[in-house]
Amino acid sequence: MNATSPEAAHGRIVLLTTSHRVAPGLLSWPAWQALRAADAVLCADGAHPQLPYLREAGISVAEASPTAQELVDACAGGRTVVVVATGEGEPALTDGLARLAGSGRVHMPELELLPASYDLPGARLLDLVQVMDRIRVECPWSSRQTHQGLAKYGIEEAYELVEAIEAGDRDELREELGDVLLQVVFHARIAEEDQDAPFSIDDVAGGIVAKLIHRHPHVFGDEKAETPEDVKEHWLRTKAEEKRRTSVTEGVPLGQPGLALTAKLASRARTAALDVPLPQGEGIGYELLALAVGAEADGVDPEAALRAAARVYRDAIKETEVEGHQ
Repeated sequence: MNATSPEAAHGRIVLLTTSHRVAPGLLSWPAWQALRAADAVLCADGAHPQLPYLREAGISVAEASPTAQELVDACAGGRTVVVVATGEGEPALTDGLARLAGSGRVHMPELELLPASYDLPGARLLDLVQVMDRIRVECPWSSRQTHQGLAKYGIEEAYELVEAIEAGDRDELREELGDVLLQVVFHARIAEEDQDAPFSIDDVAGGIVAKLIHRHPHVFGDEKAETPEDVKEHWLRTKAEEKRRTSVTEGVPLGQPGLALTAKLASRARTAALDVPLPQGEGIGYELLALAVGAEADGVDPEAALRAAARVYRDAIKETEVEGHQ
């Protein structure tokens, strides 16, 4: 389309959208080009976070909420009008433009939707942090919670996540992952208020990033790893260096379920190539110990295996109940 064509005479409307999850002022080059070339730049929200940066760059922005017809009229003579969209995306304006275009009675300007900034992967985590900040301040229940009071929920959510994984329910898995993530963000928000040793969600994320990089020298460094066993060896070696542990059993939480605890200890011993004879004793505990160690050696998670068997047992109980009521 050239400058003398009939279409050009009707002008151009550019709806400029931005993400509140990206720092204000960080706009794409096409967005800056459109803003500098525009005959008019409008924004309905005088407190829009982008406006100070646009004005600092020499862009004149008028605070205005034109109707669709007014905007079309403003483009007469081939003018270009850029509308900086608010957080709601200007639905009333876009609906009005659609109605005008559909009427067939109006010579419409060229319409363009121009995203000026994009969300990066993980950007919605910023929303979660903001929502958690507000809830912590304004919610009577959440504002009173402590690490100790929330501890039981962390355990519950972890078990519900495992159940969703084992059930193979994708929707449930997504929801339970969110619930576990909430626990992390909630605890981090509480930690910000500690008088002696505060830390934030950024400190939590920064710590795990540093740990992952250090424990993957085959990805971020010069070491080589050809098999999963090589990776695990790197992980355990760097972990031992970080923690300065004197035993492979250090860091194994003793409060976890017995079968999982036994399997974890057996895994640590096997990985360290320790030939440890099983302790002998009387009673079901030692029998379960031997079964769990044997299962781990065979690559079976004894805790998961028992849960699977328990679900079958639960179904059998239900069937018996139904038969008993017939």
